[in-house]
Amino acid sequence: MKPLNRSILAIALPAIASNITTPLLGLVDTAITGHIGSPAYLGAIALGGTMFSMLYWVLNFLRMGSGGLTAQACGRGDSTAAAAVLWRGLLLAALLGAIIIALSGSAGAAGMRFLDADDATAPLAQRYFSIAVWGAPAVLATYVLTGWFLGMQNSRAPMWMALFTNIVNIAVSLTLVYGLGWKIEGVATGTLTAQWAGAALGLILLSGYRPRRLGLRTLLRGDGLRRYFSINTDIFLRTLCLVAVTVWFTRTGARDGVVTLAANALLMQLFMFFSYFMDGFAYAGEAIGGRLHGAGDNSALRSLIAALLRWGGAIAAIFAAAYLLGGHLILQALTDRPEVVAAAAQFLPWAAAVPVAGVWAFIWDGIFIGLTRTRGMLVAMAAAMAVFFGVWSATRFMGNHGLWLAFTLYLLTRGITEWALYTKEKTAQA
Repeated sequence: MKPLNRSILAIALPAIASNITTPLLGLVDTAITGHIGSPAYLGAIALGGTMFSMLYWVLNFLRMGSGGLTAQACGRGDSTAAAAVLWRGLLLAALLGAIIIALSGSAGAAGMRFLDADDATAPLAQRYFSIAVWGAPAVLATYVLTGWFLGMQNSRAPMWMALFTNIVNIAVSLTLVYGLGWKIEGVATGTLTAQWAGAALGLILLSGYRPRRLGLRTLLRGDGLRRYFSINTDIFLRTLCLVAVTVWFTRTGARDGVVTLAANALLMQLFMFFSYFMDGFAYAGEAIGGRLHGAGDNSALRSLIAALLRWGGAIAAIFAAAYLLGGHLILQALTDRPEVVAAAAQFLPWAAAVPVAGVWAFIWDGIFIGLTRTRGMLVAMAAAMAVFFGVWSATRFMGNHGLWLAFTLYLLTRGITEWALYTKEKTAQA
């Protein structure tokens, strides 16, 4: 195997393992509450998990911004710049975490009203949220540490952090719920403990790098701070666009009935599983691409992009074939409701088309993060969002097929736009 491919896999494979284990945190909570007794506990976890997912999703810029900047500093051999990214990120994570905790009372109540929770579920969900929210600084610090480790060409550290977080969550939650009978409080405390344990492990692993200690004046210095916030603002706005599309997709499916909503949820799980693999290669593009850009090695960067596109194309083809040929069996494994399987089976060709349409979006996102071309990412996402809503509006007569067509073209537009922006810039530079 070529050295470049070995470098890609060295980043991608641990990242894929980390991506696959990350959803286990919510799955463990769901499994435990599903055996407590009342269905209201299960609903409370679902509502609380949704609130945290939306909240932390929009703050994921802490990971992406840290990754690209650190990778470039690594390529330049600039340990001071790499340390500055780390300490700025952790400082911002602590500040945002404190704000989230301070506003958690009103935010939790507003979230319950927005999600329209019933009288039995709302108090339990509020209790879960009020305990687990104290993990916000740890979660955000974990984002920063994950991005920083990736920038330093190390995807194994985030993998160990994710695995350790899940092990602690399982052990503590089971002990508190079944050993001490804490019910929803035990599940929330288990999640909280696991989040802080994962962050603590990250800090322990960080000590091996011995990053330089920098004073507050250095961290708040004008140019570096402005660039840091400019990049993260672009990523934040891009994420809001992504959330808008995702929420509208779910909302539209819900308006077509509970069976269509359930069918779309199953098909979206197929897309999410594909994304776990593609994100691994996007991380490789982010880490290696940023390092090569920082080192000024444009020839190697072009080779990297070509190799990542080949890897992505091969993986997309495998997933498309698997979903097209074996999708019905996968759906039957995910649910025992024949009406949901029958409804979802009608749209399996879209599930097969999505990996092919979306592969460029994942690969180019990784490259753009590594190059810190975040304004281009924002432009591409805004264009893709416009395409999604435009196509959905024009194809509403097609029902759910129109919705999936809009989503497929949305993914395709993201990748094509980023490719066009990258090509245009390279042509201008030549």
